[in-house]
Amino acid sequence: MVTQEQRRRQLAREKFLRQQQRRTQARRKANLRNSVIASVLGVVVIGSVALYTTGVLKDDDGGKANASAEVTPSAAPTSKAPDPCAKPAAGSVKKLSWKKEPAMSIDTSAKYTMKLATTCGDIGVDLKTSAAPHTVNSFAFLAGQGYFDHTKCHRLTPENIFVLQCGDPQGSGMGGPGYTLPDENLKDKSLKGNSYPAGTVAMANTGQKHTGGSQFFLVYKDSPLPPQYTPFGTIDAAGMKVLKKIADAGAQAADPTTGNTAPNATVVIDKATVTKS
Repeated sequence: MVTQEQRRRQLAREKFLRQQQRRTQARRKANLRNSVIASVLGVVVIGSVALYTTGVLKDDDGGKANASAEVTPSAAPTSKAPDPCAKPAAGSVKKLSWKKEPAMSIDTSAKYTMKLATTCGDIGVDLKTSAAPHTVNSFAFLAGQGYFDHTKCHRLTPENIFVLQCGDPQGSGMGGPGYTLPDENLKDKSLKGNSYPAGTVAMANTGQKHTGGSQFFLVYKDSPLPPQYTPFGTIDAAGMKVLKKIADAGAQAADPTTGNTAPNATVVIDKATVTKS
């Protein structure tokens, strides 16, 4: 006959086992979520190391490596959809590189806007000049040099996080301007609960501090990301409609070399301009 004390111990043991099972399931879910981000970060960083060893990412002086092989997490592709965008304007990507960040030439107390005239429509961005002066100054410089003109947006992530990534003249996720930028504005009030809200424009990086270059991503849906990517602009309403059109077309299967899931839409920046308001 089971005594009251034995029954009490049995119930306590069963409760403990249920708690352990719930903890194990929670850990598995967390590990799966983190692996989605970490796996792609690893793919691109490994790719940048391989390029470094062959000298591709070195500056003109043959010394420092170009640390702007930038990354944001990727995700599984969606199904193929019709291309909603027009043909790119005539012209070719300029092969430009600099050894150091450009000198500050903007008025950090003024308002600036960026216009990305793309094959899918115009995307306007209100820049956060005072909060991210180095980043905005760099974009004004690069746009003025025609650095972004005729470049493809090479990555669209349709699951887990929701971003379109652009700014690489190589179109591979490995390119950059030859210099890196300091992280800025990582305590922006919009970055609540480890999430980048829809409409945010932020810098991509290698996963290490202060490694932003020219690559950036546009968030088309709230995305869970740690505050490690400089937020430097907000997309206007018309631009969000363009971004949604691109996202609705879905993404291709991951490239076996770079790990990129390119957008099905032909997203090319015909012309980028930064203007003082």
